[in-house]
Amino acid sequence: MDLPMCLIDNVDGVLRPVPDAVDHLMKIRQPVVVVAVVGLYRTGKSYLMNKLAGRNDGFALGATIQSKTKGIWMWCVPHPKQADHTLVLLDTEGLGDVEKGDSKNDAWIFSLAILLSSTLVYNSRGTIDNQAVENLHYVKELSERIKVKSPSHASSSEEEEEEGGDAQFVQFFPNFVWAVRDFTLNLTIDGKDVTADGYLEHSLELKKGTATNTKVMNYNLPRECIRNYFPTRKCFVFPIPTSSANMSRLESIDEKELYQGFRETTDTFCNYIFQMSRVKTVKGGQGVTGRMLGHLVKMYVETISQGKVPCLENVVLAVAQIENQAAVEEGLKLYQSCMEPLKTRFPVDMDQMSDQHQCADQQATQEFMNRSFKDENGDFGEILHNGITKHYEELLTQNGEASEKKCQDLLRDLSTPVSQKIQDGFFAKPGGYQLYCDLHDNLVALYRSTPNKGIRAEEVLERFLKEKSVESNSILQADQKLTDSEKRINEEKKKAALLEQEKKATEKKYEEMELKMEDDRRSQEKKMKKMEEKMNEEFKQQQKEFNMALECKLRQQRDLLDKGHKEKADAMGMEITGLKQEVSGLKARFMKPIQAVKKKCVIS
Repeated sequence: MDLPMCLIDNVDGVLRPVPDAVDHLMKIRQPVVVVAVVGLYRTGKSYLMNKLAGRNDGFALGATIQSKTKGIWMWCVPHPKQADHTLVLLDTEGLGDVEKGDSKNDAWIFSLAILLSSTLVYNSRGTIDNQAVENLHYVKELSERIKVKSPSHASSSEEEEEEGGDAQFVQFFPNFVWAVRDFTLNLTIDGKDVTADGYLEHSLELKKGTATNTKVMNYNLPRECIRNYFPTRKCFVFPIPTSSANMSRLESIDEKELYQGFRETTDTFCNYIFQMSRVKTVKGGQGVTGRMLGHLVKMYVETISQGKVPCLENVVLAVAQIENQAAVEEGLKLYQSCMEPLKTRFPVDMDQMSDQHQCADQQATQEFMNRSFKDENGDFGEILHNGITKHYEELLTQNGEASEKKCQDLLRDLSTPVSQKIQDGFFAKPGGYQLYCDLHDNLVALYRSTPNKGIRAEEVLERFLKEKSVESNSILQADQKLTDSEKRINEEKKKAALLEQEKKATEKKYEEMELKMEDDRRSQEKKMKKMEEKMNEEFKQQQKEFNMALECKLRQQRDLLDKGHKEKADAMGMEITGLKQEVSGLKARFMKPIQAVKKKCVIS
């Protein structure tokens, strides 16, 4: 993208996905790292996004007191540090715009920024004082605007846990970066120098007090939300960028006119974002591509526009359905393209068909596995398998028909001279039957020695010999040189030869059937292996999510104890116990569908 484009329009408080922007995302098949910036309007958010894009212009900066950005704008650029990844920058409409005066609409934009990003940059100006923290009051409403589990799937204890929000939300919330702009103070606390991160943590410390102390509770609530929802936090303090006379032309100003401290902080900020921002994931740890992000945008915004609360579990399942269906189609398409060159060589023998099928099936299954996720019962994998099996059957039929035609044409060409001699009465003489047999045996030998006849060679020859048996018997009976006894002996020889050929044709059919069954067995085995690998990968992803949440909670609990907040630490202990129980039962939940699919394969 040369320039940003509006991703989510905001007209009269109504949010709508912009089709062209969503279509652009849908074409991106690479994993995406999504960085969103939020904050009060006119605090310089767009400038930071432009720097991340490696440009001075792009997102509109504006030089007046009016908010410039409306809705959420998107800029997709190649990731500067990660090959084959796309960096998606989201610049959001400024919060608290006096001209708009709609805090509910602001809250939804804030929620969307969280839902869509892997790193959330909160941009503020001045200092991190109580007012700056209070301006993040949207965090307090997140549990009301985002649900993790569908009500039909959540137990009563899970619903209660989700009311508190943090244990469930930590698993998918983005990294949090606080960018403090125009910072003019010294980074010292109680006479000691501190880092920007230390400054942030000091600003988020909780006050001691009882649960009945309303003033303390109001002070602690936004800080607890930030600490609990965003356990991975980073802070940058930016000095004033340039003289007041130059502030209105930041888009065109020469870098040399920016103060050195500001340039250095900006470079450090960008490097941190590039190095530490992870690929966007959805609940369950599944990495998101641009195409999947496009689906998420549509589903989240449509849900919000209907006055409903987005449910992460439902959205992920819906995206999985779309992606898995597309994965089936792509897998089948790849299989068909891999088998296509073989059609130009029909007829081929069964070994060639089987080898090409196995290779194409493996590639198609891998393609499906690369794109699919949460195919927990193997339903979509089975659809792909059935589609491949059906196409393979069609190819076997086409190959059989090509073999039959080639064999029939060959036998017709080889038997034409013999048929002409019969019409000419060449064999209507004593010893004619032996002459006929010599030509007939030579015909069969030439037929057998002709290569690349395909899988119907023996079957077609069997029918040919049966058809010619009447002709052969007629010549035999007319041959006056042979005695009745010799004729009976020759009849028995012909019958034996026919039975032998019938046996060969039957054996060939049986071999073909056995090889098809072996193909299916090997395909099922490979499918199960791939599925187990996929499930183990998804298990590890989700285990990583849970472990990260667990480590965060344990770290927060220790911090609360160190600061004397025993009551809050004890309450967090219940969340930690719940997370540990979920981790212990995670492997069994992932293995259950594999066992179900194995059982289904055995039955079939």
